[in-house]
Amino acid sequence: MAEAHPVRLVVTDDLRRSRLTVLFRALLVIPHLVWLTLWSLPVTVAVPVNWVATVLLGRSPGWLHSFLAAYLIYNTHVNAYLHLVADPYPAFTSTQPYPVTVEIDGPARQGRLGALLRWVLALPAWLFVEVLGYALWWLAVGGWFVALALGRVPKGIRDLSAYCLRFRAQTDAYSMLLTARYPSLDLKPETPDTQA
Repeated sequence: MAEAHPVRLVVTDDLRRSRLTVLFRALLVIPHLVWLTLWSLPVTVAVPVNWVATVLLGRSPGWLHSFLAAYLIYNTHVNAYLHLVADPYPAFTSTQPYPVTVEIDGPARQGRLGALLRWVLALPAWLFVEVLGYALWWLAVGGWFVALALGRVPKGIRDLSAYCLRFRAQTDAYSMLLTARYPSLDLKPETPDTQA
């Protein structure tokens, strides 16, 4: 059995969606997008600092790792809400439980050369993230109409959207030097889905 990826998407969503919040989802998410933008300002400083620290020390410092991981988890919550992968309104922190979240292992040893070349090595993954971003947008548009009509999203749309979020989270974590493990293309989720 393959070793679990150090960045895992956990989905406990029940597929039900509130028609009213789905109708106004793009407006309801605005405060989160503002907070995410404000939070991204220190992140743009923390990422290069983490890169230098990881190249020099061979591992991400614990406090930087925790800060960047919290940002990545919150970013995933907001995108899960925006793209209808989850229904409840997310908290403004990464510490509250959410039906679509990311688990990130703590700091581990990383090769210094791999860390030094990380952003070059991440380019293919980022190109795929761009493709998945378009897919996620179209899935959200289709899911929006279905959720308005049925009050739920189909499992296939939710699962493919979750795959897009997972690959993005793993690519972000790899790029931020939170892990040395490359993003997984495997379509099978790392954690069991509670909704069959």
